[in-house]
Amino acid sequence: MGEEGKHLSRRQLFAAGAAALATALGRTAPLVIASQVADSGAPGGADEELVLVNGRIHTMDRNNTVANTVTIRNGRFSAIDGAARSPRAGTRVIDLRGRTVVPGIVDNHNHVVLMGNRPGYHTPLENASSIADVQEMIAARVKAVPPGAWITTLGGFHRNQFVPPGQNPRLPALVELDAAAPRNPVYLSESFMGPSTTNSLGKRFFEGHTPPVAVGDDGAIAAGAEATGRATLSLRQTLLTFDQRKRGAIDAMTYGLSLGVTTHLDQGAFQAAQTATDGAAHEDNYTMHLPFLALRDENKLPARLRINFLHQDTTPDLPGLTERLKHSFKFFGDDTVRTAGIGEFIAGPGAPSLFVEAAKRVARAGWRAEVHSLSRTDFQQEIEGYEAAHAEAPVTGLRWVIAHVPFITEPWLKRLNALGGGVSLTGWRYLAGTPEQNGPPFRLIMNSGIQAGMSSDGMQIAPMNPWLHMYYATTGLNARQVLINGGQQITRREVLKLYTSNNGWFIREEHQLGTIEAGKLADLAVLSDDYFTVPDEKLKTIRSVLTMVSGRIVHDAGVVQPSA
Repeated sequence: MGEEGKHLSRRQLFAAGAAALATALGRTAPLVIASQVADSGAPGGADEELVLVNGRIHTMDRNNTVANTVTIRNGRFSAIDGAARSPRAGTRVIDLRGRTVVPGIVDNHNHVVLMGNRPGYHTPLENASSIADVQEMIAARVKAVPPGAWITTLGGFHRNQFVPPGQNPRLPALVELDAAAPRNPVYLSESFMGPSTTNSLGKRFFEGHTPPVAVGDDGAIAAGAEATGRATLSLRQTLLTFDQRKRGAIDAMTYGLSLGVTTHLDQGAFQAAQTATDGAAHEDNYTMHLPFLALRDENKLPARLRINFLHQDTTPDLPGLTERLKHSFKFFGDDTVRTAGIGEFIAGPGAPSLFVEAAKRVARAGWRAEVHSLSRTDFQQEIEGYEAAHAEAPVTGLRWVIAHVPFITEPWLKRLNALGGGVSLTGWRYLAGTPEQNGPPFRLIMNSGIQAGMSSDGMQIAPMNPWLHMYYATTGLNARQVLINGGQQITRREVLKLYTSNNGWFIREEHQLGTIEAGKLADLAVLSDDYFTVPDEKLKTIRSVLTMVSGRIVHDAGVVQPSA
């Protein structure tokens, strides 16, 4: 955000971010929602009231209540359906005209802070289904950014999305990116360390950089530290100022809101090495949150942020974790930003004894812990470490979590459940999974009775878009439309509950988030299509046309119009 951004209102900032990302969302033409007031901005006064009527409002409460009307007052849901009192003077009414409404999506495991600290104008490509889509999204982004600004995408997509089944997947080539952005440099990097691709202006920059980065005639940059890693680092060092980071944080939150995501539980980053090994998952873990905190202090942070602190100490004294536990406040903050736990790493790679010692220290300090499982055996070591910590300092009330768990089994789920633990699930296999590398076993986990919730793990190896993850969980199909998770599919209602009512537990806020019930914070999303009835392929294109956080309209796709 440059000097001009200092004079923009909160609403103008959101509108600018939404406009810049609109085409990247694949947004369809808006349909009208009528309102009794011309200004679709947030309720401002303490006594203002907002009533949404004529909707299919899926509250996701214990009874799966579907309401017609919901009333919001002072940032909280105050009444559902017939409990609403007669509208008073100053009441604002939005006619939903049959639209489907769901609670604000809670993403219990992602990397939105990394996304906000991306160099350049990060442009999510996770919703593209062809190279032509990529070109269209980049061309639209160029129209909304300064001349000559970098258009970048670091992670969250895979070449599998862009080429029809039966053809070899590939990234867009230099000539294709030149056609989309002839006057702006472009850099697209897959996953943590590529491969990557660039256009002519980007090629000129990378080859002229010191040290230079090798770029093929087709714009290709090889995967790995000495090519993609060096290219990514050169952009970080060249482009990132604090104001740019603040602008990126607004962009990241705005993108999430356009999908209906109102709360993010961020999982940190690998500590930036400032060497060629820097990849899409690297940042400074001690300063990366500052742009988000600055926006919070300025009352410009549009969505909720919950923060996990990632630690990868490799020596027995665990210096970083030890200092964190001594000097940080657990579960501290407000409804906008709050600390949430230690994770998604509590220790670096090494002997199991290192993990066990870290778990014991986290348990003694009373913090929530979260780690991830990717292999067929790592969850066993992690649960054993949790059990060892529990033997010294009980963790049953701390809600310890293991994320991803593609290969977890029923006996180990029972052992984790006995500790009061839970599992965070994600559909990251959607992009590049195979029948051999699939999971998680959604049906097994749902049947086990353990506390489970849904996440995106965006934006390195997975998309942030929750509707893509819901598509994968309910169909078992990957981006190439190959069935890779057969027999583990769950229902649409089940996975939506994992993303809403179940996820309040993971941030210790089930009393105020995750469902549309009187007394809870008024977070909701009005959907572009009826999630419960559209064909499977249409799930991937669902968007929010109106998103509210604490009753404030923080995303408006142009559907709210004044009534006659």
